[in-house]
Amino acid sequence: MSEAETPERHQPDHRVTVEDVRQLMGASTPHFALQLRNRIQRLIDGLPAGDPARVEGEREIARLTELGLSGEVRGHLGEEGLPPLRSVQDPRA
Repeated sequence: MSEAETPERHQPDHRVTVEDVRQLMGASTPHFALQLRNRIQRLIDGLPAGDPARVEGEREIARLTELGLSGEVRGHLGEEGLPPLRSVQDPRA
């Protein structure tokens, strides 16, 4: 994934919406989290502090930063009730 953006979102007359932010964050995975974070940051840069799209974007930036730096944890270290992955449990895997 590149950090390229949909050009329409950056037109001077385009009003950034919460939906614009959600479209970017929809496919977030640890591998692409930091690229998505950067795209959302550029998208909301000019918005005032209380703007709903900025609030949603800042919340998502925090989540993506955490996801990008910590990765994804499954099994006994992640969601309760899921068995540990073999690669986490068995040192020979």
